[in-house]
Amino acid sequence: MASLHTLAFEIGTEEIPAFDLHKATAQLEKLVPEALDAVRIPHGAVSVHTTPRRLIVLAEDVADETEALQEVFRGPSAKIAFDAEGKPTKAAIGFARGKGLDVDALERREENGVEYVFAERSVPARDVAELLPGVLEGVITGISWPKSCRWGTRGEYFSRPVRWLVALLDERVVPVEFAGLTAGRLTRGHRFLAPGPHTVASADDLVSVVEGAFVVPTQEAREAVIRKGVAAIEAATGFTADLPAKTLTEVINLSEYPTPMVGTFDEEFLKVPEEIIVDAMLMHQRYFPLYDADGKLTNKFIIVSNGDPAHEDTIVDGNERVVAARLYDAKFFYDEDLKMPLDAYVDRLDEVVFQEALGTMRDKTARVVKLSARITSAAGIEAAEMRDIARSAYLAKADLVTSAVIEFTSVQGIMGSYYATAAGEAPRMARAIAEHYRPRFSGDAIPTDIIGQVVALSDKIDTICGLFAVGQAPTGSSDPFALRRAALGVLAILEETGLPISLVETIDGSLVIYREAGLQFDNAEVRREIIDFFVTREKVALRDVGVKADTIDAVLACGIEEPIVLARRARALEAARTENPQVFDDLATAFARANNLREIGLGTGYKKAELTEVETALAEAVATAEGNVAAALADDRYADALVALAALRAPVDEFFDTTMVMDEDPEVRANRLKLLNRFANVFAHVADFSQMAKK
Repeated sequence: MASLHTLAFEIGTEEIPAFDLHKATAQLEKLVPEALDAVRIPHGAVSVHTTPRRLIVLAEDVADETEALQEVFRGPSAKIAFDAEGKPTKAAIGFARGKGLDVDALERREENGVEYVFAERSVPARDVAELLPGVLEGVITGISWPKSCRWGTRGEYFSRPVRWLVALLDERVVPVEFAGLTAGRLTRGHRFLAPGPHTVASADDLVSVVEGAFVVPTQEAREAVIRKGVAAIEAATGFTADLPAKTLTEVINLSEYPTPMVGTFDEEFLKVPEEIIVDAMLMHQRYFPLYDADGKLTNKFIIVSNGDPAHEDTIVDGNERVVAARLYDAKFFYDEDLKMPLDAYVDRLDEVVFQEALGTMRDKTARVVKLSARITSAAGIEAAEMRDIARSAYLAKADLVTSAVIEFTSVQGIMGSYYATAAGEAPRMARAIAEHYRPRFSGDAIPTDIIGQVVALSDKIDTICGLFAVGQAPTGSSDPFALRRAALGVLAILEETGLPISLVETIDGSLVIYREAGLQFDNAEVRREIIDFFVTREKVALRDVGVKADTIDAVLACGIEEPIVLARRARALEAARTENPQVFDDLATAFARANNLREIGLGTGYKKAELTEVETALAEAVATAEGNVAAALADDRYADALVALAALRAPVDEFFDTTMVMDEDPEVRANRLKLLNRFANVFAHVADFSQMAKK
């Protein structure tokens, strides 16, 4: 029986960026098995171990030889492959050459009554050790990086310079070559604690060797170390750490031997808005803030060091100095910004370009103020709140030119709220300024009240309409202005608030404002593109929560443009379909029968006097349903509209069971078809049920 081996491969590098490393780890989990399978190397489980300075792959149960293969290829028919004299044609010669065979090696076989030519090719087993250098070099070059670099005089590319390679098949070295390096058995340990080199005797020893050299070789293990250290700090201090997922992922992939430590900054800095302090720690330094039992920020923070724990005092002191410098800057900027009222910064927005064709942030502010006025008017919002909304829209972007936001960009809006409060603006208005960027991502909270909600809607819709108007709509692979996220934010606000606002009318209003400002574009085309963009976003959201595609299509077939109307109707329709499937299917089928027979050109003006008893019963049921459906739709009671339609099931079943629609008498037939036309029209106001009745 052939023996099985362990394959170990390590790519040693300069420090790889944290998120690039995270993505590369996921790639390797697929890339390596696929690379081995592509050349038919039998193998067992593949595991991946990565740190900022190394990518390690282990493959278990690697065979000595590849799997032999017998390949059979069907070529052209014999009539095409050979001429009347039985000589091979160009088709046969080309087919054979493509398979690496002589034309005489082709065979004739019958398949499904047709004679074809076939080629058989044997691929013998190969020594795995001979193949591995090429396979592993392909793994190196197969990793996709957001950005790559060259180093020295070499032409090869990688995320960061490659400094060593280890490749072992059990005890044998696999001579992989890349960037002037040849793989051996020498690895390196932690940059400071055990740099090495360290000899690896066999593939099975690679991970244990690097672990012995103060390297924690997996993301999962480093996360466990960090969380354990944080928990110990929490227990010792009585405080609670905030570990945002994004920052935690980054910190995990910034160190090979993580050690959580506690730092302290001067309590004087706590007078600075909390958001700036947290931004400085999380975004700029990758420290984790600590909060007391009341949820208030403390002057303690967690450092995750990659240095020698024996020198903790020195490490902490150095990091505290860095934090102090950042917080001193933050306090200085904050104090300087407060010397001017928030109003004073609005005119300076002319210094910030929103988009080349759409003007400055000052121009955007003016448009948002106008659009918010249109929204408040359409929604019937009280005059006092209209004034507060206009004021909030005017001040919403002012903090973009403050020193604090220029330095700490993630606190835009939040700093505006602090400055608005300091200037004596009403608390609701200050809160609206802070919240008008919401929702910032899927699942994020919307603004808490009407002021922030209207400003957020105006801001996002203005952005979407403007960029579509200048040809900057998202593509399949690119959305540099995050317009999809903005659209989802608009839909979330409208859905959760139930504001009586027409999105289509608001889009029209925004485009009017742009035209009044002198922007030239094809209004009809841009309008259609924007509406379709919002509808597409809503369709995706509906499918994500389980609404079937044909349900959505059935509602859209009624000419629905408003995404919120689409969402409510589709959900109501899907609920009815799910909760009472038998009645719903019967109803859809009944509609389909009527819809298939009706002739729209005849109209709906049937003669009551010529109706039979059964036909009269259906006509009366249709008239009742018309009124009930219209009333329900007027109040957005879509579930009630479906109940009204369901009431038609019995009379329409009775009609089809007892009545010959296509009567020989043309007048009788026409009268019955007109009744069916009216029946189908009731449904058409809710959804096109024929879309859902297709089998």
